[in-house]
Amino acid sequence: MAETDNNDLVEILNENIPIDIVKYINHVKAPQAGAISTFSGTTRDTFDGKTVLELRYEAYVPMAVRCLKTICLAARSSWILHSIAIAHRLGSVPVGETSVFIVVSSVKRKPTKHQDSRGLRIVQVRVSEMDRVRR
Repeated sequence: MAETDNNDLVEILNENIPIDIVKYINHVKAPQAGAISTFSGTTRDTFDGKTVLELRYEAYVPMAVRCLKTICLAARSSWILHSIAIAHRLGSVPVGETSVFIVVSSVKRKPTKHQDSRGLRIVQVRVSEMDRVRR
């Protein structure tokens, strides 16, 4: 499911659909955007010292989209951003694959760097209920 507002693109991808990173970077590119910052959250191979095979994400999609759009609005209220794109996968995400991708653009570098760290913290808190570790 994809939704676009204010140059923002929010997508929750169905199972077995990988995140097309180039698509989201291209969405935020613009002649007036002098900075683009990205965050790619990938499944790692261990958690609390135990081997991980995959993460499994589940969500009520309309609520997840609303939550991610709220994150975009919060970012826009704090910084002058040109565009934001967030993609999050559902279903199984094997080790090494991207489960969440955030990309923001702005006229200058500073807002994108701050948005990356703050946006990441918010996304981690809000979507952490969606993941399950399979060992």
